[in-house]
Amino acid sequence: MSDLKQASQRKLSFGATVKAVLWSFLGIRKKGDYESDAAKLNPVHVILAGLIAAALFVLTLIWIVHLVVQK
Repeated sequence: MSDLKQASQRKLSFGATVKAVLWSFLGIRKKGDYESDAAKLNPVHVILAGLIAAALFVLTLIWIVHLVVQK
């Protein structure tokens, strides 16, 4: 249980977390950068950033489809 508490208290900014999540969406990540981020990222921030990025991706796709099929 202390590992979970310790992981949630990591000190990397939410902006840096968003950047790491966006790079992971593209699949472009150096192994060293990944390992560094994995040690520093707050798991709660990663989940939130992932959900926000996924929602924005889906909404963008819906918007593009709406533009294409619109008469």
